[in-house]
Parts: sequence; C-alpha cells; structure tokens
Amino acid sequence: MRERIIAGNWKMNTTLHEGVELANSVAHAVAGIKDVTVVVCPPATHLSAVADAIRGSTVGLGAQNVHWEEKGAYTGEISPPMLEELGCRWVIIGHSERRHWFGETDKTVNNRLRRTIKTGLRPIVCIGETLEDYESGRAYTVIEAQLKGGLEDVPLTGQGGVVIAYEPVWAIGTGRNATPEEAQEAHGFIRKILSRMYDGDAADRTVILYGGSMNEKNASEIIACEDVDGGLIGGASLNADKFSGIVRAASMG
Repeated sequence: MRERIIAGNWKMNTTLHEGVELANSVAHAVAGIKDVTVVVCPPATHLSAVADAIRGSTVGLGAQNVHWEEKGAYTGEISPPMLEELGCRWVIIGHSERRHWFGETDKTVNNRLRRTIKTGLRPIVCIGETLEDYESGRAYTVIEAQLKGGLEDVPLTGQGGVVIAYEPVWAIGTGRNATPEEAQEAHGFIRKILSRMYDGDAADRTVILYGGSMNEKNASEIIACEDVDGGLIGGASLNADKFSGIVRAASMG
C-alpha cells in the first residue's frame, strides 16, 4: 500500500503568532493517527517557530518553495540548506500560483526538483491544468507536458520518493472541486504517463495527491479513489478542525 499524505499549504496566511497557534492545534488534533503522514507548509517567516511548535509531534514541516542553488545573488529566494537547517523535510515545488504569478515554468520546476532530490528534502511537485485548458480539452496534454518537463532526468524513488500533487487550477480556492470520478481519471492518467517515463513499478509506488478545494466533507470520497493517495490542502489547512478532519478521512484506522 502506498503512503498516505495530507499536506497543508498555508500560502501567504497567518501572522507568526497565529501560525504557531495553528501548528499547535494541528499537532494536538492529529495525535494518535499513525497511518497518515501529516505535513504543514507555513510561510517562510514562520518556519523556525512552527518547527519548535510541532517538535515531538507526528507533524512534519515543509516549505512552499526552494531555489536550485545553495547560495548566491537570488534576492527573495531560499536555498535547500537554509530550509534543512530550519527543520524542513518537505518542500512544495511548482505550485500553480508560483507558475501564474511568478513565472515558474517546467524548466524552473525541473531545476528546483533536481537540486532538491540531492538533499534531505522530499519534494511535492505540483501539476495541473487551467480552466481554459480544461474547457478546451487540453487538460491531459498539459499534464503530460508538465510531467515530462518537470521530471526530466529525475529518479522517482530516491530520498523517499518524489510526490506528485495534481491540482486542477480551476478548482483551487474556488470551492469547485473535481468529482471523485474526475480525480481518479486524472490520477490514473498521471500514473500511466509515469509508467511510460519510468516503469510500472516506479509508477505504482509514486504517491499522487489531489489538490483543489478538498475539505473535510469531500475528502473521504476523493481519497477512496484507487489512485488518490492523499491531498495537498489549501484553505482548509488554515483551520485545525477542518484539516484534522481531512487527515482522519485519509486514515484507515
């Protein structure tokens, strides 16, 4: 059975005090759940304080972005050694908001990913189509291109394994989510492409998360799909009760 992962992407939300309170609440709420890997990804300014807040708990710490160099003239960026020193073990790469607002491309995603797999950080690589892609029937063409471009020359199974997060952009923060059937179809397609790029065994072992307005009410049905292994959670991750509800939905216990 593949690992089940629920990761919370806080995006640009919470003050430092609010973030520490949220982290404490999440750690308390998911205590005792052993069969789901739980990760919180706060803003970079909160990483050290949140690391302290969740120390000793089952919750892991992730960052929302990472650069491909250890150091240098890259104003506003943060390097893998900086993140590891703060206690991060996870990092989100290529989120659709990074692609849309900050010019991320499959090439920069690949650069960040190739650097990350050489470290102790485990990457969550985001892919997904826009509403325009979806409505024009180009969704799977876009997904395949993002997989091939982002994962070029990258092994799937090193350092705990690359995690893929499928996030239909039209479902992020809109309250509109893919149906379980749509989610399964997309995840199955992703696994098929991975089997072509690598092999069936590597594809079968790869964790694929769903992202896009997953909440405590629809999580059980979506995660029950054969090829959905958890979720990358946005808005609902800012509420400990809602987020822990999603974690419980993912638990087999």
